Amino acid sequence: MKKLRVMLLVHESLIPPDEPSNDSPDPAIEKCKTEFDVRNALIRLGHKIKITGAYDDLAPIRKSIEEWQPDIVFNLLEEFAGNPAFDYYVVSYLEMMNIPYTGCNPRGLLLARDKALSKILLSHHRIKVPDFTVFPQKSIIRKNKRWHYPLIVKSLLEEGSVGIAQASLVNKDEQLRQRVKHIHSITHGDAIAEEYIEGRELYVTVLGNTRLKVLPFREIVFNGPKNGVIRVATHKVKWDHRFRKRWDIQYQFAEALPDPLSKRIAQTCKRAFRILGLNGYARFDLRIQDDDIFMLEANPNPGIDESEDSTLSAQKSGLDYDRFIQKIICLGLSIHSK
Repeated sequence: MKKLRVMLLVHESLIPPDEPSNDSPDPAIEKCKTEFDVRNALIRLGHKIKITGAYDDLAPIRKSIEEWQPDIVFNLLEEFAGNPAFDYYVVSYLEMMNIPYTGCNPRGLLLARDKALSKILLSHHRIKVPDFTVFPQKSIIRKNKRWHYPLIVKSLLEEGSVGIAQASLVNKDEQLRQRVKHIHSITHGDAIAEEYIEGRELYVTVLGNTRLKVLPFREIVFNGPKNGVIRVATHKVKWDHRFRKRWDIQYQFAEALPDPLSKRIAQTCKRAFRILGLNGYARFDLRIQDDDIFMLEANPNPGIDESEDSTLSAQKSGLDYDRFIQKIICLGLSIHSK
């Protein structure tokens, strides 16, 4: 394996500490777990690394590229200037600098990050999605006969379950108005309310550029009482281990899926990957209701620390963590060599 010069591009507040081992008790590591794990994997792989932090200025990125001449940029930025909608600006800049990078291209990021736009495109290609309504900031919310409760209210652009809580599942107009107002206030962005789909929730990772590989499916399972918490991956569910333990909520590999359904899920995710113009790696969030497959969200460049669903799926497929990181690098080099 050729040793490369890899520029690790991260948010300026998420530069990992100089701790060579994952056994460190340093709480600072938890804040930048992905950056820490990827950095350590690159070291173990023998690559030369330069970590570059950025927030709202492209100058540090340009300086690192011009002075260090990396073979590839490992892109871990999820926002620019505090706005998740601007992540594709940075990738567009890397394109203009003619430097290979890992993960998704600018158009794919733009199409997939917008939960409404991606649903429109997927629905046009006969992939089922929940019915939805977008509520721009400062809009007046009037009753709509198309609304069929219950609805889930979330941010149009934010990821990581930002703003999703127990109160996000609404059953009447006033609850909807209050929750939309809340999303506007905490994200300073638009809100989306979508039909709540009962059923199993799966997370499916797709790896590749033109030839795509679907990794083993993950699932969130709510084993606690049905009247305990809403069966949605809220911010608390996603990030609070104690909360999951209290309510017996498990992330695990999907079980007991009939082979024909599994094949349809894989085919649907591959189609969605191509429809949205994605490349590199992406995770799709699905709900399975009887035999119907509903696409909830497309997530280009999902989390890839050692405990994330995409990473665990890669390991289940036979790629240990270091090989998974190397595969992401190879995909980035491959698509930019054309």
